Amino acid sequence: MSEKTEIKLFAGTGNPKLCKEIAEWLRLPLGDVRISRFADGETYVQYKESVRGADAFIIQPTCPPVDTNLVELMILIDAMRRASADRITAVLPYFGYARQEKKDRPREAITAKLIADVLVASGADRVITLDLHADAIQGFFNIPVDHLTARGMFADYFQKKNLENVVIVSPDEGRVKQARKLVRQLNAPLAVGYKHHEGHGHTEITDLAGDVAGKTPIILEDMITTGGSIIECVEALLARGAKPEIYVAATHGVLASNAVDRLNDHPAIAEVVVTDSVPLPPENRRPKIVQLSVAAMFGEAIHRINHDMSISSLFD
Repeated sequence: MSEKTEIKLFAGTGNPKLCKEIAEWLRLPLGDVRISRFADGETYVQYKESVRGADAFIIQPTCPPVDTNLVELMILIDAMRRASADRITAVLPYFGYARQEKKDRPREAITAKLIADVLVASGADRVITLDLHADAIQGFFNIPVDHLTARGMFADYFQKKNLENVVIVSPDEGRVKQARKLVRQLNAPLAVGYKHHEGHGHTEITDLAGDVAGKTPIILEDMITTGGSIIECVEALLARGAKPEIYVAATHGVLASNAVDRLNDHPAIAEVVVTDSVPLPPENRRPKIVQLSVAAMFGEAIHRINHDMSISSLFD
């Protein structure tokens, strides 16, 4: 099938290395766009080339600094819309503000829905993202959403390691659906943790269903922020007789605060495998932190969208 129209690929400042690698995979240059800050911190955007009639893709994860990257993405989309692009696809390797996809307490915001509304109002025609915190967030948009997953990459990685007596661990009920798919891919049993949310940013694993005694656990998560939930899960596994050789697979390595030290220094954690959806600064590159690239996945998704091809077949 011929191309819908000319692809124009633009990078925000949220993850320059990943943007460059996606462009290299597509064998396309990154478009010329000026992004700068005024003295008071406000963001300025100007496209330095014509985008009229283009099939435009703006790559910008809303990772830390979340608010800065989100506002930058909104301005990039708005400027693109005003420059008469034919179609604007927001490519978010990491979708920030996704933790609150429902109200757990009175008078809370549903931030995931708010951000979806903001992106649509800015002028996005389509969204590509990776391993949302909750699948239901796709339904918050009234435009097409292509929801990619790193689960297959994790399956390939661990198959090549030839680990013995593996058990897949979902640290809470919310990840069970994805964990079951990894269970099938690795032909391993499943264990599920049950979390109690004591307050903002604080969780405790109160129970663990499944036999983990003598097994090598692989904990599957969508993101690691402070590492607290992972450490809780690791301690629960050890208390139930799991081997002190525990692997962690998390799509988004936000790794805020002292998360890297906590995870890298824990004697029972063998590896923490993340993707490059969020940049990994040099100070966070430690022996136990392994990073897999999602550039080819996003490059293929962009190619398929431009050619009106199926995205879901990427994961068949």
